Amino acid sequence: MKARANGIEIEYEDYGPNDAPPALLIMGLGAQLTLWPMPMVDQLVERGYRVIRYDNRDVGLSTKLDHAQTPAMATLVGQMMMGVKPDVPYLIADMAADAVGLLDALGIDKAHVIGGSMGGMIAQMVAATHPGRVLSLTSIFSTTGNPAVGQATPEAMAVLTQRPTGDDEEAMVAHGVRAEKVIGSPGYPADEAELAARVRRDFRRMHYPAGIARQMAAIIASGDRREALKTIAAPTMVIHGIDDPLVPVAGGRDTAATIPGAKIVEIPGMGHNLPETLIPQILDAFEEVARANATVES
Repeated sequence: MKARANGIEIEYEDYGPNDAPPALLIMGLGAQLTLWPMPMVDQLVERGYRVIRYDNRDVGLSTKLDHAQTPAMATLVGQMMMGVKPDVPYLIADMAADAVGLLDALGIDKAHVIGGSMGGMIAQMVAATHPGRVLSLTSIFSTTGNPAVGQATPEAMAVLTQRPTGDDEEAMVAHGVRAEKVIGSPGYPADEAELAARVRRDFRRMHYPAGIARQMAAIIASGDRREALKTIAAPTMVIHGIDDPLVPVAGGRDTAATIPGAKIVEIPGMGHNLPETLIPQILDAFEEVARANATVES
């Protein structure tokens, strides 16, 4: 399904009863809505929530900003180091406005907002810049933009930035499997055949490398967001894998330390993905702040 929101079209999926408390799922860099595992969606519905997952701008089946220039990463980093305001098509705050626009289009006043990785950054900015729209915030394997924390290991950065060029499906599937082995959860290894099938499914749904570059530019140009995060008033849960090499756990700890009253759950053996085995623990942590909000509102 598509909705017109914040001047773009957003592809979304909607599960559960319309009158249940809404949970908005926001995915990360270059990741389509399909990366939210269906067992997680199903379990949220079983717990009594209406679940909306969607494609961010420039990914999946949502609007692609083909007219926008894709900035060179080296130029962008150099501008940031010199204190020059970078020229990028959009920032994390603009993607947060997309999320709020989707809530508007669906007639949803307030939602529990759950974000993973870059989606966690977007969710944080929804809570910071649109506080009246957020019932609770759950930030999963994300960070604050503080340059002193949350930096990827060289191996993790390599699989993030050295993707195959072109449209060779087999090369992309092989890279996706390799990337999962590098950044995934060492305590919960994925079945390789299932992983390859998932990567192939997503490649066939949409392959759009230019969008990943523009999203990366948005992350870099948005810089340190801690001053905005200090204003967040929503009940907040930070969830982070202790063994995450892409956004190390220090990024999650900095998030929890920055947002007033935030709680943090650190999970041994978890990397930068959502193993099905861990979904109940992740949702229990989410519900800790979701229930806190319900108690306050009642």
